Amino acid sequence: MEKNRVKELAAKFGKNEQDTGAAGVQVALLTERIKELTEHVKAHPKDHHTRRGLLMLVGKRRRLQLYLERVDLAGYRSLIQELGLRR
Repeated sequence: MEKNRVKELAAKFGKNEQDTGAAGVQVALLTERIKELTEHVKAHPKDHHTRRGLLMLVGKRRRLQLYLERVDLAGYRSLIQELGLRR
């Protein structure tokens, strides 16, 4: 992922463009990476190493979403609506 895309997502979902540690920013970054890997796995169905990495990223994003839901329900709802995620 490009640096300017990371800064853009951090500015949108965090306090500023250097705030990459906020849970909402991490969910947004993981969502971007998951989209990229999903396309790769569709093109290369026998790439099991990438598939495992993709599943690990999905699990990490899910745990972060559960944390956000517990801590900041309104922020969680707006985040999943903007990213187009289910739950």
